[in-house]
Amino acid sequence: MFDHSKIDFKVEKFPLINEWQAGEDLVPYTKAEEIPSSIGVGLRRVDTKEPIGIVSDEYFPVQYAEIVNGVEQALKRAEIDMADANFTTNVYDYGAKLELRAKFPAHAMTMREGKDSIIPEFVFRTSHNRTWANNGMMGLWRSFCYNTLVSGDKLAYVYGRHTKNFNISGFAAKVKTAGEFISGSGLEEMRKWYDTPVKRYEAITLFTKTLAQRTDNVSKKKVANKVMLSNLMKIFDEENRHIHGRGHYETYGQRDEGTLWTAYNAATYWSSHPDSKRGSSPHNVKVNREDKVRKMLASPEWEALAA
Repeated sequence: MFDHSKIDFKVEKFPLINEWQAGEDLVPYTKAEEIPSSIGVGLRRVDTKEPIGIVSDEYFPVQYAEIVNGVEQALKRAEIDMADANFTTNVYDYGAKLELRAKFPAHAMTMREGKDSIIPEFVFRTSHNRTWANNGMMGLWRSFCYNTLVSGDKLAYVYGRHTKNFNISGFAAKVKTAGEFISGSGLEEMRKWYDTPVKRYEAITLFTKTLAQRTDNVSKKKVANKVMLSNLMKIFDEENRHIHGRGHYETYGQRDEGTLWTAYNAATYWSSHPDSKRGSSPHNVKVNREDKVRKMLASPEWEALAA
């Protein structure tokens, strides 16, 4: 399934060393002292000795190969049709983070008279530096604009600490439930979104109270993040123009109404294309945004529009 050559390395703990200059000014020398493990230890690749994180002395490093084998077993037990399935293995930050993706075209659904293809996608992330715990979800992938569609709590989602207690059977059961959803009622629900009208002001209210919500530092009230809201509404308008309108033959912003489908795709495009914030890893930004979209789909504002 996945590319094991990219994870063909092990990690190990090593003591941290504190170095400083000592001695007289004319005869300086470097002094080194091992930092007590109670403060922390380093984690590095065995093959390159590249440090990839600092962990507690009690941390038990689980090798990627063991985790990926567990994920592959879970997918096999899930009874998903893997005909022409596509598997991707992404390693980030010198091996500190791992992302696995699998697309299942056998469960694909078309919308817009075959012009828009929706493909179920499995995503699993983990890390050695504790930035990502073991977490996986079954989502959807949209070929029309090449973005990952984040799905709500009806699809499989599992989260757990990066330890040796990764439960393959439990995870497989969740993925199997997701497989049943994506091949049945789940995608039919999205077809209903395609025909559910949403006024532009309703989309503004939805995003203001979910994805673009922030707390004002002065009033301490929940208000809209205007930059984020502007970006979301621009995507919403473009979706309406190209999906329900005449594309480039139609003036931008001409429509004051879209659908729940275009609101959904505006949100998932935003989560799939992070414009990395200063000091933030784009991979972490994407994970956080996907979580916000999941919460939006369970919000009262979304449920009211979908009713």
